[in-house]
Amino acid sequence: MDWSYRDGLLAVSPDGPFDPAKTLFCGQCFRWRQEEDGSFFGIVRGRALRLRMAQGEVRLQGCLSEEEVPFFLHYFALDEDYRAIQQQLRRSRRLAAAIDCAPGIRVLHQDFFEVLLSFIISQNNNIPRIRGIVERLCEGLGEPLAEVGYAFPTPQALASLEVEDLAFLRAGWRAGYLLDAARRTADGRLDPVLLARMPTGEARAVLIETRGVGPKVADCVLLYGLGRAEVCPMDVWMKRAMARLFPRGMPRCARQYAGIAQQYLFYAERGGGHF
Repeated sequence: MDWSYRDGLLAVSPDGPFDPAKTLFCGQCFRWRQEEDGSFFGIVRGRALRLRMAQGEVRLQGCLSEEEVPFFLHYFALDEDYRAIQQQLRRSRRLAAAIDCAPGIRVLHQDFFEVLLSFIISQNNNIPRIRGIVERLCEGLGEPLAEVGYAFPTPQALASLEVEDLAFLRAGWRAGYLLDAARRTADGRLDPVLLARMPTGEARAVLIETRGVGPKVADCVLLYGLGRAEVCPMDVWMKRAMARLFPRGMPRCARQYAGIAQQYLFYAERGGGHF
């Protein structure tokens, strides 16, 4: 992976394929949109960012400093050798076929609290409605940015509120769950630094103590918010794919990267192709 930085523009030549559309709109994040000119606009870590592909390069522009480059490389998983990861996963013929459906997908490394709240909101919900609730949450409780838009709110911004204060979200029964997650994060019961140091099973158990967080949401937080690439969230699409393709569990070649393999399987299964 090679990169250069100049005047707020980060240009990256990643190791392995990267498809921003399939990565940003495959259900792992909810604050990106594609513009009419083909670029992608999103807000990450309080930065309004614009991403575009040009001549095989990833070009990211926004109010980021050179000191922040490592963070944003890691956010997009551009600092990881996906060519090598895919080579390992392709030892399974069925996983190879799933990768071929969308080889440019990467698993993002997102903010813990944003992932936690976003996937609580995602339960029994569709993507347009999830996006709407997340956007109202940011507009109502996030800090306005100098450029455009709002940052994701802090745990402290929600922790002192009551359910009726979140009526503007139109999130229904999820509002109480969001407040419990915010309070636990604000008071340190959910500490991403400590969770990252715990064995996976122990971290999952701590997350599940939060109201509205079951095994699937906990595993999404572990994978997308804590970088546990070995964790494989299971929704209805993945249960269907695993029952058909891997009834005994992920093949051995995928155990280390089960969460990444899951993303390819999820995309391929939703596409309706029998691979």
